[in-house]
Amino acid sequence: MSEQSEHELEQEKVLEMMRSDRFCMLTSVGDEGRLQSHPMTPQEVTDEGDVWFFIDTTSHHADNIRAEKRVNLAFADGSTWLSVAGHGDIRTDRAKVEELWNPMVAAWFPDGKDSPGVGLLHVETDTAQYWDSPGGGRVASALSFVKTRVTGGRPAGTSGTVDL
Repeated sequence: MSEQSEHELEQEKVLEMMRSDRFCMLTSVGDEGRLQSHPMTPQEVTDEGDVWFFIDTTSHHADNIRAEKRVNLAFADGSTWLSVAGHGDIRTDRAKVEELWNPMVAAWFPDGKDSPGVGLLHVETDTAQYWDSPGGGRVASALSFVKTRVTGGRPAGTSGTVDL
């Protein structure tokens, strides 16, 4: 059994971060190039790092993505932060809707899977930047930043950029 490369370990770390957060902020390019962000719930993160979301295909947000495919996903949990760049595609794949449908999604689409506008956003990811502070949790992160402020050092932790 061979050891994993540093790149493979970083990819695994990014996937774990993406899968552990219930919500993320999806930023798209809107009218006149303005950035617009919306909270979204990832329904699936593939082993390649692609992400699936439910989206209302009739929404302004979906129109933005049709017009400009570049998107960014921002994940944060208090001790880790992740920014994922990629390209979005609006889809109406009925089989994938069936596969990913769950009771939480029904809150947004009251007529169920057959609600008008039910669709999917598939984000094909390109790169991810992450920041991870040791110890985990908001309190540990805050104490780390206070300590560095007093000592004049840099906050402990790791960061990196990963091609997905």
